Amino acid sequence: MSLKAGDIVPEFTSVTETGRQTTLTELLADGPVVVFFYPAAFTSGCTAEACHFRDLAAEFTAVGASVVGVSRDAVDKQSKFSEAHGFGFPLLSDRDRTVARAFGVQRLGFLPNARATFVVDTDRKILSATASEINMNKHADRALDTLRQRAAA
Repeated sequence: MSLKAGDIVPEFTSVTETGRQTTLTELLADGPVVVFFYPAAFTSGCTAEACHFRDLAAEFTAVGASVVGVSRDAVDKQSKFSEAHGFGFPLLSDRDRTVARAFGVQRLGFLPNARATFVVDTDRKILSATASEINMNKHADRALDTLRQRAAA
């Protein structure tokens, strides 16, 4: 069962596409963070989803938020994926599924993680959670709506 709005995300440590370790606390240092899980780099749906987040980068910045993508892909594959599409946000290589378990989106066995997106406020509380395996734009659009509502409040 994945986390939902109002839940607190437990601290985690992971490695980015550059090989640098990071924590949830570090990711939240400058404001809320949108954490989106995708099954596999370079697949059509995951590429479309990640590119939509990239294309909305200015809007996420305008509401004081950052974006981070997460999959089970190795650091080198995440690096190539980011470089090929110019994402400009970190991609976490969650080989051991530490981050996926923290959010409750891991699937059994060798199956990839569920496609899900979470808006996490600076107090680690989830403001919104989105799950859709087929609507690639829904994830970034809903996260941005949540963050705009937060900024207006």
